[in-house]
Formats: sequence, structure tokens, C-alpha cells
Amino acid sequence: MSRAESVYHRLVVWVLFIILVLPLAATLIYALVEDWGATILPSGFTMKWLIALWSDPRFLVALGHSLLICLGTLFFSMVLILPLMFVIAYYFPRLDALMNVLILLPFAVPPVVSSVGLMELYSSPPFELTGTPWILIGCYFTIALPFIYRAISNNIQAINMRDLMDAAHLLGASTWKAALLVILPNLRKGATIAVLLSFSFLIGEFVFANLLVGSRYETLQVYLYNMRNGSGHFTSALVISYFVVVLVFTWVANVLNKGKR
Repeated sequence: MSRAESVYHRLVVWVLFIILVLPLAATLIYALVEDWGATILPSGFTMKWLIALWSDPRFLVALGHSLLICLGTLFFSMVLILPLMFVIAYYFPRLDALMNVLILLPFAVPPVVSSVGLMELYSSPPFELTGTPWILIGCYFTIALPFIYRAISNNIQAINMRDLMDAAHLLGASTWKAALLVILPNLRKGATIAVLLSFSFLIGEFVFANLLVGSRYETLQVYLYNMRNGSGHFTSALVISYFVVVLVFTWVANVLNKGKR
């Protein structure tokens, strides 16, 4: 790579970095100012908006609801999808083409449209789930499925699973023991990517949470929507806190992933 190309690539990286960071920086500054309306510069800096947010029991409950639903969905998804993907990749590889079509269905049907059908199905006995976190876990599973399946499928193709299984069989391991002790550890990187992508998407989901549950089981995005008529400084503090939560979760996942190498 020539020096001109290197400078160009660095310039592109810095421009993209500034484009991504500038809105967050502006939101953070607005969350930390006392008042900023009639003047060019803010009147002063304060932590009262962040303190007020993190002292609000309603916010803490909404944050707990979002984390519980997202982590519960990811746990349920990984437990269900990983064995299914092993069976498809090892025993029925031709089904992969069908799965590639199925995982696109959540993107083909808008959440507003599917929410109407879900409310009709699950608003009366015997499956009265509307207004409960269980219906959100089911909906979030369909959202996370494409990210989890595609990330892990690429990882399976990269490790050459069939050769690893044959080698394990030659050493006397059964199929499921080889899958658990040989294949599963090699899928750690793909599983980490799938979890991070899914978590970042699910914690920001609003349509299903608002239409199917609303304030009966208030999540972080529904709380943000309900606070839209309040102070702009308070809302900015909420957005920054939401970003920090996602950032901390990503950092913890990366640290745990590195610690297992």
C-alpha cells in the first residue's frame, strides 16, 4: 500500500469516526448542561439530569425489564438454535437453503402488521399473552433468529465441521460428545458476534414492545417514548445511559470471550 493510499484510508476512518461520535458527543453535552436555549454557549454544567434519571425507580424498572427480556431471549435462542444448526449442518445440509429463506421472513413482514395479528391471537384464553413479557420473548426470538443463524452458520463453515467430527470419531468420541466438546468451543466467536448484534438490536426495539405490552411491562424504549414530552436534557441523559448500557454489555462480552482463549 502506497503512502497516499494509507493517508486516504486513515482520512476515511477519521471522517467515519467523527460522523459516528459527533451526535453522541452533542447528546452527552446537552445532558450535562444546566440550560442551553437562548444563548450560543450553555449557562453551566451539571449532573442533575443524570442523577435524576438514575434516581427514578421507573427508569430502573424499565431498564431491568429490557435486560431481562433481551437476555432471556438470547439464552432461549442459543439453547434452541445451536443444536438445530448442528443437526442441519451435519445431517441435513440441504436444509440450509430453506433456512436462509425462513430467516428472511421477519424482515419481510413489518412489525406493525404482525403485531395486529399477534394481538388477535394472544389477547384471549387459552393463550392470553398480550401485556406480558412472554409475548415479547417470542417476538424477539424471531428478530434475533436471522442474526444468530447467519453468524453461527458462517462460523460453522469456517471451522470445517465435518473434518473435526471425523477426527473426533476416529479418537473414539460419540457424535454428541464431539459436538459438545469439539464443535461448540470452536463456535465461541460466532456465538459472541451473534449475541452482541442481537442484544444491540433487541434493546432498541420499540414497535412490538409498545403495541403488545406498552406500559403494562414498560421497557426502556417505551419509557423513552413516555418521557418524550419532558425535559430535553432528561431525554438526552436517557439516550446516553442507553448507549452506555450497550457499550458496557459489549465490553463485558469481549472480556469474557478473551478470557476463555
